[in-house]
Parts: sequence; C-alpha cells; structure tokens
Amino acid sequence: MVRRVLPDVPAFLRRLGLTGAEPPGAEALTRLHRAFAERVPYEAVEIQLGRVAPIDPASSVARVLAGRGGYCFQLNGAFAELLGALGYTVTRHPGGVQMTPDQPVGINRNHLALTVRDLPDSPHAWLVDVGLGDGLHSPLPLVEGLHRQGPFTFGLAPSPVAPGGWRLTHDRRGSFACMDFAPDVVDLDHFTDRHEHLSTSPESGFVRTFGVLRADGRGWDVLRALTLSRVAGTTTRTLLDSPAAWSAALADVYGLVLTRDELEVLWPKAVAQHEAHAGSTAAP
Repeated sequence: MVRRVLPDVPAFLRRLGLTGAEPPGAEALTRLHRAFAERVPYEAVEIQLGRVAPIDPASSVARVLAGRGGYCFQLNGAFAELLGALGYTVTRHPGGVQMTPDQPVGINRNHLALTVRDLPDSPHAWLVDVGLGDGLHSPLPLVEGLHRQGPFTFGLAPSPVAPGGWRLTHDRRGSFACMDFAPDVVDLDHFTDRHEHLSTSPESGFVRTFGVLRADGRGWDVLRALTLSRVAGTTTRTLLDSPAAWSAALADVYGLVLTRDELEVLWPKAVAQHEAHAGSTAAP
C-alpha cells in the first residue's frame, strides 16, 4: 500500500511561485507541473558531497520546501505528495531510463514515474514527470504519437519491454534516449536499493559528474561540472571558471544556494571533473 504524507500545501505552492490551490484539472495540472519544473532543480548535490539523502516522501517534501531539489525519487516523490494533497489521483510506477540507444532497455528501477488519472476535464491518463532533468516542462496525455513542447519533440508509445506500460522517447538533443515505465503500482521503498547504488557506485553518473538541470517552456539549462549549456533552438555553452561565477550561476539559474562548506568541497571536484573530461575529449 502506498503511504502518503500531508505536505504544507500553502508553503509548497509558495515554493512554486503559485498563489493558491485550484481544483484538479488538466490545465491546473499543467500549471503545477511547469512551476515545479522551472523552480525546483534536478540535482544530486548530496551525492557529490558523499551523502545518501533519504527518499521517503516526508524527507523529499521537506528538502523541496527548504529550497533544494533532488533527482527522480525525490522530485517525483515530493510532487506526488503535493498532487495527492490537492485531490489528484496519482500513481507511482517503476521505470527505466536508457541513456543511449545502444544500452539495454528495461525496467531497471533507476527511475520513478508518475501518472495522473480521472481528471474531470480529460478522458486520458497523463504522464507526470518532473524528475527527468532536461525532460518534460508540461505533463503529457498518454496518447500515442509525437508531442511538441517549445523547441523539443517527445514521443509516446506503448512500451515494448513493459506490457501495459509506456515509453517516452526523448528529443534528440536530450541527455537520454528514452524512458519506459511499467503499470505496476509501487511505493518509494521499491527503490531503496537502486537509490543506494546510484548514490554510491563509481559507475553512477551522479557520482561521476556534478550536474544540475532545469526545463522551461523555451529550453533547458544544463550544468555539467563547469560548463553551463542553454539548449533551445541552438545551444550556447559558458565555462564557469571561478568559484564566484559557478556559485552565482547555481543561485541565479537554479535557485540553488550552496553553503561555504559545500562550495569548498564541490568546487574542486567540479574542476577535476571538467579537466578529466577535457583531457579525454582532447586525446587522439
């Protein structure tokens, strides 16, 4: 049975820059989704600091209200609590993100997906996902075909690896190839071992590289180590070559304010990651 917590809804809505609650509906859901995607960053600062942050719903809601972000288990976990408190019928599903087209496809539980059903003004169920970083800005009706959001195109189709589930195919400029999710209904406990692995394994991208991402209606802001990219119709890249510029970008672009102690740990790691990447790309 999925356990729910009751978040401080007015405080949560203020965190999203919204003035008040609306009755459930497709347009209201879209406004909530967009506000969350724009204001709550996709980040793994805790992992880069060598800590395994909790993913239980109460902790995830608390970290969002405290001005931080997280990755899929925390972001979609917190958003599900808000939607449930607002009267939406929201369900958690196990998913699997395929980073490149040549990787194995399957429900490896490295992603938590959400669906919303029974909206009074829509005949469709909806894919709700604020936990994909450079992913969806708005929720998508679960209707097979191509879906345009700003300069990006996403595909939806029945999943070939999860009977009864769905596959989201990313825009070609995105950081992953596709995401499949199964129809199974799960709780956050279902992902505990995967979260531990993603937080600690040297093979985890969250461990290897400092990254912060966000989506808005016009593009994506993607920070990898020291490189800040704005991905839209075209892509621009900025090298953040000082601690002041790096921390200012985190605050200004993502609303992510680091403490001095955090900066002292994270800046040297980001520099080392940038130099390692530059060295590998420069090698013959």
